[in-house]
Amino acid sequence: MVVDIPPPELARHPLRQLASDRWAVAGGATIVVFLLIALAAPLLSGLEGHDPYTYDLDAVSDTGAPLGFGGGISVEHWFGVEPMTGRDLFAIVVHGARTSFLVGFAATALAVLIGVAVGLTAGYLGGWYDRLVSRFIDVLFGFPWLVFVIALGAIAPADLPKQLLIILVIGLFGWPGIARVVRGQTLALKQRTFVVAATALGAGPGHLLRHQYLPNLTSTIIVYSTMTIPGMIGAEAALSFLGVGVPPPTPAWGRTIGDAVGWVQTDPMFLVFPGTALFLITLAFNLFGDGLRDALDPRTRGLKR
Repeated sequence: MVVDIPPPELARHPLRQLASDRWAVAGGATIVVFLLIALAAPLLSGLEGHDPYTYDLDAVSDTGAPLGFGGGISVEHWFGVEPMTGRDLFAIVVHGARTSFLVGFAATALAVLIGVAVGLTAGYLGGWYDRLVSRFIDVLFGFPWLVFVIALGAIAPADLPKQLLIILVIGLFGWPGIARVVRGQTLALKQRTFVVAATALGAGPGHLLRHQYLPNLTSTIIVYSTMTIPGMIGAEAALSFLGVGVPPPTPAWGRTIGDAVGWVQTDPMFLVFPGTALFLITLAFNLFGDGLRDALDPRTRGLKR
């Protein structure tokens, strides 16, 4: 009996592997949905008829609690309203997605840029530079960056955009992880035959870094970047939760969650909607990052989760 076996190169193709991972596909679809929500936030809030900044004191009681069922959920306010101010919670959540994605993507890009440059040069050059970079990375891993950010927020100039400050701080403290990974991969590539052959043929550092090292590090960088974004989004949410993130009235999931903690007994929906949004986008990036890693890693390619 003859059994038809699909060619290994088709069965193990990274895109086929990624598409066959239902959890990764679900994570990717969720990311796309949230990206569309963030891009269309003004349109979505306009369809509902509210913006995230306008107060509606008629929607709250004298004590500040939202009037009506589920924190003021109605045809007019799809997610209810914010206690004390009466601001529309749906508009706050969809516009808060913009803040989270802006900080998450920008901080990740900054961290990856620095981490790849430092890790690649440390692994390639070696010697005293590699030892110095390694020790500096160890120091940064143990540095209490959260305390530093809180202190920096108190002394930063008032005219400095808070979102820019958060992106810079989170990005500048987020590169050691990818630098360590890239350094290890670079040290391994130095022993590969094609790198040794190119070096023996007289290839210069620029050629080696551009044509030998970086192409073979691309998959690692992509996967690590994908799995770093939710950490950056969570860091922004944590800073906003502590009151040192983006200033009000700019919508931010973390600050909304922080405000909702005090109202959880009287208005639990105020916590549910932004908390669910933050949970879903974090889970989605982690699922997609796991699937992307499995698809691009030759050691796990072809395996199903």
